[in-house]
Amino acid sequence: MMEGETRASKPRPARPRDAASLILLEGIGRKNPRILLGKRHEALKFMPGKFVFPGGKLEPCDRRMNIAGPLDARVETRLLKGRAGSDPTFARALALAAIRETFEETGHVVGSGEFGGPERPPPAWRTYAAHKCLPDLQDLHFIARAITPPSLPRRFDTRFFALDARAVTARLDGFAHADAELVELAWVRFDEAEKLDLPDVTRGVLAELRERLKAGMSHYLPTPFYYQSRGKWRREEL
Repeated sequence: MMEGETRASKPRPARPRDAASLILLEGIGRKNPRILLGKRHEALKFMPGKFVFPGGKLEPCDRRMNIAGPLDARVETRLLKGRAGSDPTFARALALAAIRETFEETGHVVGSGEFGGPERPPPAWRTYAAHKCLPDLQDLHFIARAITPPSLPRRFDTRFFALDARAVTARLDGFAHADAELVELAWVRFDEAEKLDLPDVTRGVLAELRERLKAGMSHYLPTPFYYQSRGKWRREEL
């Protein structure tokens, strides 16, 4: 500690913002399924140049988007664990944020076209809704929750979901490019992903997902919660 500095003068860690991420899987049930990763722009302040799952922060409008099917009750319960009160719309909004951010960053439209699109979608959902699709949450798997370490200037409380890529109804081009948040997209096998420049949290979630696939991807399986305490990573089960 520098001369004249006190513990009270140290800046407080940034408050984590609620966020969600979606892992799309091709070839579930096969020996080497593939996952979708995106490379972040080198100029970004948060995790520049890293390969990550598509995702981003929760927006207020995510509470107002219509859906084609609800979350599994076990997923909803785990998403709300440790949260004061019971607010199913919050759990649903997290899942919706993962789907919306995946569309915005990758051009993958995840959902059901059986019922058409919503008549009056929230502003952030209008481009997605133009594809006559509604988000379907029934088959989403809650893989992990992780909070960015207190030492970083930007922090997120991220819930990681996984979904079979057969839920993708359209794949649009041009969303990842040199001036976008994600400069490239890659469908890679697990062994290929592990060789990429990944954040520690992404690497940990990949390991959890691999084990979950081996165990059959049941909603009854526990969901890990990662956070740092006194400089060390902790793991609890939700």
